[in-house]
Amino acid sequence: MFLTLLLQAASGMDITQLIIPIAIGLVFYFFMVRPQQKRTADAKAFRQSLTKGSRIVTIGGLHGLVVDLTDDTVVVEVDRGVKLRFDRTAIAREVGSKATAAAAETPAAS
Repeated sequence: MFLTLLLQAASGMDITQLIIPIAIGLVFYFFMVRPQQKRTADAKAFRQSLTKGSRIVTIGGLHGLVVDLTDDTVVVEVDRGVKLRFDRTAIAREVGSKATAAAAETPAAS
């Protein structure tokens, strides 16, 4: 059905007038829409993969250690005894893992 409408519309115009808008649409999709969808999916997967003990950075630049998780929120310890609750979407990136966090919490033997 779409093809017949397209052919009817194209019968009164030059074929290049039809190809150029289609080409622009394809370029727009492959260079703008598709990469943004991939970034969004990657960010969602990252936020769902957070675990206790992960060292994270919020979108505001606050560094901390994840101490509790729920479906929508993350409790982050930013200093000993200081815990803040953030929405999962406020987590920008992970800067370390559980092993790194454990090593940072253990004082060095002198």
